[in-house]
Amino acid sequence: MSTRSTAYLFMRFGLGHAPEELQLRVVGNFLTLLRGAEERPAALLFYTDGVRLVCEGSPVLDQLREFESEGAAVISCRTCIEYFNLKDKVRIGTVGGMPAIMEAMSRADKVVSV
Repeated sequence: MSTRSTAYLFMRFGLGHAPEELQLRVVGNFLTLLRGAEERPAALLFYTDGVRLVCEGSPVLDQLREFESEGAAVISCRTCIEYFNLKDKVRIGTVGGMPAIMEAMSRADKVVSV
């Protein structure tokens, strides 16, 4: 197993620039492949519209729970959660400020923006 640590940064409700249904299918596929990768993520970080992925109704909640149960930090931006009025809909991870996200990025050997 790899000893590098990687943080993945999610800024959209899905992946890519496409209809929402396709973006969500692609993020689901990405997380499935990431689960099978040798290098497990140290952190999954969410801000702007990406915070919706950790909220009620997200199709990837179960996948995110699996990463968290394996020790990956799942951190969402408090400002973004509050902006979208999602405080009561968060279902996974920690709601932290941008300093918590920045700290997780600085601890990682690399940060991948998806």
